Amino acid sequence: MTQAVAGLTQSELGKRLEQGLAELGLDLGREAGTKLLEYLALLGKWNQVYNLTAIRDAEKMVSGHLLDCLAAIPHVSGASVLDAGSGAVFPGIPFAIARPESRFTLLDSNHKKAAFLRQAVAELQLKNASVVCERVESWRPAEKFDCIISRALAEIAEFVTLSVHLLAPGGVLAAMKGVHPFEEIGRLPRDFRVMHVHRLAVPGLGAERHLVLIERA
Repeated sequence: MTQAVAGLTQSELGKRLEQGLAELGLDLGREAGTKLLEYLALLGKWNQVYNLTAIRDAEKMVSGHLLDCLAAIPHVSGASVLDAGSGAVFPGIPFAIARPESRFTLLDSNHKKAAFLRQAVAELQLKNASVVCERVESWRPAEKFDCIISRALAEIAEFVTLSVHLLAPGGVLAAMKGVHPFEEIGRLPRDFRVMHVHRLAVPGLGAERHLVLIERA
């Protein structure tokens, strides 16, 4: 597949992704790299009709979406992970591709985004990912999650309040943020505490990124 995508061929996009993953110290393998690029192509196709993300340039998607999400992967653990409010359809799919040994549930109340996510899971044959179209505060699954991550759901305090009923004992909430969210952390509910704030260096992205890990106090 060598056609031009937003000015770059698929091969050139692959090289940008490979270089970025190397800078992050991630060795995901060729199959994962291929699936990540297939995901971008599928997103670009759906984006023309459903406006799933404001970033439309495939090259910018590599750094602004894929690498931006995958920079957090070394700090996210657990056998079962919930992407609460998949927002602009990230980070659930890239995480599921990068971590085939973990189970990922992608939760979003927006029907068009849930439809896209289901299509992506099917086309990429992600056996470790499932999609639920529900509101995070009202969903009551049979099992709770080791880790709940959010990239676009809400401010930290609201994220905790909305999703805490889904968190397993000893579980971790992970909030992906831009600049260090000092004020948001200050509004964290008293029965929760920050474990660590990781500053993330995202290749090709000239902006601050942080991952806030939160646990029950």
